[in-house]
Amino acid sequence: MGNCEHLLVTADPEPLTPEGCQDCLELGMRWVHLRKCLECGRIGCCDSSPGKHATAHYKETGHPVIRSFEPGEDWRWCFVDQRLG
Repeated sequence: MGNCEHLLVTADPEPLTPEGCQDCLELGMRWVHLRKCLECGRIGCCDSSPGKHATAHYKETGHPVIRSFEPGEDWRWCFVDQRLG
């Protein structure tokens, strides 16, 4: 496995909806865990949530890296290379 250049990005934009998943809030849905897009700051829900909005955001925009938006967690995930960082 090679290195993932996407995970080297140091950008950490302000969250657009710090109160929760933007799509779930708009649709009145619930989420399990939250993820933040490190390209634009959009907050989406994880793949264990019914909406899977973080993955949907990647598929729509191509923004490659999310990080956990859960208290005490600082891991990142690259959709392109399927790597944890």
